[in-house]
Amino acid sequence: MPDTSLGRKIAFAAFVRKALEDARTTRAWSGSEVSRRTGVSRQTINRWVRADWASDPEAERVVAFCAGLGLNPSTAFGVLGWDAATSGRPAPTAPPMDPDVEALLRRLVDPNVSDAEKFHIRETIRYLAYRPLLPSDRPTRRRRAV
Repeated sequence: MPDTSLGRKIAFAAFVRKALEDARTTRAWSGSEVSRRTGVSRQTINRWVRADWASDPEAERVVAFCAGLGLNPSTAFGVLGWDAATSGRPAPTAPPMDPDVEALLRRLVDPNVSDAEKFHIRETIRYLAYRPLLPSDRPTRRRRAV
């Protein structure tokens, strides 16, 4: 039987609340948007926030939640008192990042960059990340002559 001590529940609830607050302030995501992007239901996220769960969260859902928000799952595993072996799989490693994206991320955390500049960087990234595909981006189907 998993350890569901109140302390671990409260710690995980705080972790989830902070992740949601960060998503709200930095990305302007609502709870529904977080749910959509992570693949974890709002009901599950709400149970995590309330520390209202009878058994440990499923490792796959914790990984999906973290991946959708750009968080390292090992942080969540640590809050839950798990290690990679307990979760049944090693913590995923991030794919190599494009150097231009790394440069933008460095600017976002640089205290010498103005808040206005950071706002424009975030808005541009958000636009590019979620814009609909342009017709030239979509694969075309070849029509056969009849």
